[in-house]
Amino acid sequence: MSAKTIKMEAGWKSQLISQFNQPYMKDLRSHLLARSKAGATIYPPADQWFTAFNLTPFDQVSVVILGQDPYHGPNQAHGLCFSVLPGVKIPPSLRNIYKELDSDLGHKPVSHGYLESWATQGVFLLNSVLTVEDGEAASHQGLGWEIFTDAVIDTLNTHTENTVFMLWGGYAKRKGQMIDQKRHLVLQCAHPSPLSVRGFTGCKHFSKANDYLLACGRTAIEWQLPENILSDGEPVV
Repeated sequence: MSAKTIKMEAGWKSQLISQFNQPYMKDLRSHLLARSKAGATIYPPADQWFTAFNLTPFDQVSVVILGQDPYHGPNQAHGLCFSVLPGVKIPPSLRNIYKELDSDLGHKPVSHGYLESWATQGVFLLNSVLTVEDGEAASHQGLGWEIFTDAVIDTLNTHTENTVFMLWGGYAKRKGQMIDQKRHLVLQCAHPSPLSVRGFTGCKHFSKANDYLLACGRTAIEWQLPENILSDGEPVV
């Protein structure tokens, strides 16, 4: 993965360019190429690995939601944590997120799981691991992506102010231990998975995030997703 060939929003690329020249990133690239040549199907496609970075420019990040791995089924993952492409069945964790949005803000669930409208408002939807193989959950853990996303979180912690970090579940909480809670708002609760949703329900993270952003002179997020979107994800006007 060469810094010259990576297509990433300029602000993010300037912050992270040194990471692409590190040995761990070169090893990661070699592994991904080898698996691809061996016939493995990797999700999401390579041109979508950095979707979150490209939809949410570095200087526009106001909220960070931290996921773990991309979905490992066909046509699901597209580079935004918890999000799936239009026309794909809404995953259980996202359904529980929608229920919390309804309880917290009165936002009724939409019929799709496409979260691009959050990303374009400054909600950085980051997975800790950016790739996975078809049907094999967590198959790319420990290859180097975690080092890269630790650097991403450290960059946000150090070079932004008054950012909201939503850490859902033990993995995300551990991943976010470096965050300065005097400088940013850190919201923690259980993961929205059906296995732990009782600890997620009632967290009111979405209203808490907006209250904090407004108190800091920042713009609140419109968490209500558009219902009508085209197959390419663009909202219908």
